[in-house]
Amino acid sequence: MPFLAGVEHRTIRAGGLDFHVAEAGVGDPLVLLHGWPQHWYMWRRVIPGLAERYRVICPDLRGLGWSDAPRFGYDKETLADDVALLIDALGLERVRLAGHDWGGLAGFLLCLRHPGLVARYLALNIVHPWPSMGLATLPALPRLWYQAVLGTPGLGPRLLRDAPGFVRWMLSVSAERGTWSRDELDAFAERLREPARAEASSAIYRTFLTRELVPFLRGRYRDSRLDTPTLLLFGDRDRVQPVALLDGYEAHAPAMQVEVVPGVGHFIAEEAPDLVLDRALRFFGDGEAA
Repeated sequence: MPFLAGVEHRTIRAGGLDFHVAEAGVGDPLVLLHGWPQHWYMWRRVIPGLAERYRVICPDLRGLGWSDAPRFGYDKETLADDVALLIDALGLERVRLAGHDWGGLAGFLLCLRHPGLVARYLALNIVHPWPSMGLATLPALPRLWYQAVLGTPGLGPRLLRDAPGFVRWMLSVSAERGTWSRDELDAFAERLREPARAEASSAIYRTFLTRELVPFLRGRYRDSRLDTPTLLLFGDRDRVQPVALLDGYEAHAPAMQVEVVPGVGHFIAEEAPDLVLDRALRFFGDGEAA
């Protein structure tokens, strides 16, 4: 497991699964949710600064990192419910929350499904639950090719198990040059070589493409209202999700602000950690105590 000074690790049982949790600091609880193909270590560049003010709690989502990897349960609403159960198992009543990528979508759904648990929410480079689908977004559809590859039974898991260079490449092309060291790339790619985690990653994408994508685009959450104060930070060089998808949230999320960050790709917490830390401290500091 990667080392980060000041971070302690433990296992928490919640909902019948064991979740690995990395923690640092003291104070009001702040939960950070990673995306794919990562785990708690994606927050390494902001944990030290956040831990000066908060009790930072970084769980590994089901199937990733060092948490259990069951065969089923990879729809994003279940990921959100996992976090709710974990918060309860930790004995917490209300938390500040941040999420990136799939962890970002799980964070949005946690706010919608369990609104009392989240005081403030910071989302990073993830499309909100009310995407704007117009002509400007159509060129982005071919960019989802990797999701189809990863979601294909047999092919996706084998690629992750036997070709860690694919994960390294995915990380490298999705961030600005110089973001990663080889050790950092290995910290994420090598963990996915474990068969159960390779299968889980495939299930994350297969579930999205076969069960979630069409309802999502057809407005599954159009009747849901996000009242949690929310800040969405989005790097404008995200190579999969165009900024145009962010339009149209106002009627559904009156308490959400969107900041587009120029010159930053998908992995914003690692490409622009100082900016993310600054926005997080200011945004969370404006909120009520959890």
